[in-house]
Amino acid sequence: MRRAVNNQSRANGLFGIYVHWPFCVHKCPYCDFNSHVPNSRSLGAAFDEREFVESYKNELRYFAKLKPNEIVNSIFFGGGTPSLMSPQAVGAILDEIALLWQVDENAEITLEANPNSTEVARFKGYKAAGVNRLSIGVQSLRSEPLKALGRAHSVSEAKSAVAIAQSIFERTSFDLIYARPEQTLQDWRVELNEALDMAAGHISLYQLTIEQGTRFFDLHRDKKIIMPNADLSADFYQLTMQICNEAGYPAYEISNHAEIGQESIHNLLYWRYGEYIGIGPGAHGRLLLNNVRHAMANEKLPHLWHKKVYANSNGLVTNDKLTWEEEGDEMLLMGLRLKEGINPKRFEMLSGRTLSQYQIEDLKGYGFVEELNNGNIRVTESGFSVLDAVVADLAA
Repeated sequence: MRRAVNNQSRANGLFGIYVHWPFCVHKCPYCDFNSHVPNSRSLGAAFDEREFVESYKNELRYFAKLKPNEIVNSIFFGGGTPSLMSPQAVGAILDEIALLWQVDENAEITLEANPNSTEVARFKGYKAAGVNRLSIGVQSLRSEPLKALGRAHSVSEAKSAVAIAQSIFERTSFDLIYARPEQTLQDWRVELNEALDMAAGHISLYQLTIEQGTRFFDLHRDKKIIMPNADLSADFYQLTMQICNEAGYPAYEISNHAEIGQESIHNLLYWRYGEYIGIGPGAHGRLLLNNVRHAMANEKLPHLWHKKVYANSNGLVTNDKLTWEEEGDEMLLMGLRLKEGINPKRFEMLSGRTLSQYQIEDLKGYGFVEELNNGNIRVTESGFSVLDAVVADLAA
């Protein structure tokens, strides 16, 4: 049902900054993120970290003019491999953010790191620079899968990096990839329990997906790697939910698990459809300007982004105004990943229409969604395995 759109602010008070560092030592065969091995194509010239940091600062100044007087709830350094940055570079970017905005005293400041020994040596420097949460790309606790995934660290290095991070930072997390080729449910049961014994409040668990443009896509197309079928993938997911629930790490989002109170503020900002600035090559953002939500994206190639920022103070290649319907659809897509679900009244305010009660009842009949006492609608564990279809039904 279409209704008059509520003209109140479309914000929800959540504001964050995403910093994309696009460089990696090498490209992992499963990765479709905007990451580049520094060379003439990605840089166009010899790499100078200080010059790139100046471009990040210039881009921050550009966005500060668009969004002054905000309170920053979270800052996230992602990649690529942000732990290839020097602590001085991280500190310079954080100092610039603090000059331009008020940073909440409880703001979460996360940096993604690899477990390689040279990067682990920087952990104390990141803490001194202002980082208060580290997220480590472990990916597997088994040697052969690490090699197959193209990871440059060993199992012992991964375990050591996690322990060192936990001794330095109050909050840490690490990632694992499961439902890998040739992995069995029993293999995963043992590995996941081992990982949960290592965890300190938060863990991210991603099923391996085959993305176009990756080396794994080519291997899968040529039948050189065989992925679990749909039924086995669902079994992997259900087993993951069961083990994590029993260990006190329920899923607060489809791939993120945490002890109560240890959920990632930055993750929640995305899924609760807050506002965020994206700086760096390939970074995305969502900002409300004059009460209209803008979908923004930067140039992906580092040297071209660097040139654009030098010329224009920003690296934007996309700055689209979203329609009410697009805004509502994005809110559904993001919010239904959360265990807390979505508030139908906020959906109505953003999109100008109500959710179909007929569709809700139909999905409830299949056991895919449920209504909570606070009025929120959320996807059940059974529904998560068909999440895209659930979102499509509710958005129709």
